[in-house]
Amino acid sequence: QVQLAESGGGLVQAGGSLRLSCAASGRTFSNYAVGWFRQAPGKEREFIAGISRRGETPLYSGSVKGRFTISRDNAKNAAYLMMNSLKPEDTAVYYCALDFTVSTVSIPTTSREYDYWGQGTQVTVSS
Repeated sequence: QVQLAESGGGLVQAGGSLRLSCAASGRTFSNYAVGWFRQAPGKEREFIAGISRRGETPLYSGSVKGRFTISRDNAKNAAYLMMNSLKPEDTAVYYCALDFTVSTVSIPTTSREYDYWGQGTQVTVSS
């Protein structure tokens, strides 16, 4: 079993930045691809960023590409999402998720492919 805990959310003005962290415990973190998702009120959960087991070839949705950066530190069992140039439409609950995979390059983009989820952290961007 894997436990995930997100942190770093909060209230920020448009144009500001936040750095989300995802701390993992319980299994070998490097065996998992990491994904970040978000869910705004009344909307479906959406994939926004993912990173492979080795931290190579990150993947971003079009809505955040160029503004958000995903990274991971396998030695610290942690992943991060640096969010810059935040917009009011980025307001949502943000979740990190892990997918157990033997592939070193695979990055799933659908929520059903992920095995473990954190509880989420709220990000609110004011205009």
